Amino acid sequence: MEEIIQFIANYEDWTVIKKLKIEEKTGPKMVMEFIASLGLSFDNKMESNLRKIVDLKKVDAALAEITLGKSEEEIATALKGVNKRTVSAAIKEISTLPELQKNEQKELAQFCKVYATRKVLKGCGLMADYSQVDVPGMKRVKKKKG
Repeated sequence: MEEIIQFIANYEDWTVIKKLKIEEKTGPKMVMEFIASLGLSFDNKMESNLRKIVDLKKVDAALAEITLGKSEEEIATALKGVNKRTVSAAIKEISTLPELQKNEQKELAQFCKVYATRKVLKGCGLMADYSQVDVPGMKRVKKKKG
């Protein structure tokens, strides 16, 4: 039985075909790099679609008030800032859409919270996900994001 990992997307401005045939010489490192490249593609599309639903500029403005840094204390303070009233209020404002039911609004708010947390972690210089690993073959994909 042939082992293969594949992902195909043909959606609006997102056309992706990624395949990895698992052979005897395919090591775990190659599988990790492949999955990391998928993760980067997913993350970019998640944010892109989130921006189509809500005005993330309001969250960005609230996040701009948070002081970022690299020391443990600065990172802890920055992460606490994600839970501050200004960020929570911005998320609540943009996710409380009248066309959505309460549980859908809650889900949307959670997507916004993940966006905010990841942005703060990255701003503090922390690797927030595997897509930040410096994989040689992914440099091309990262540059496209701009």
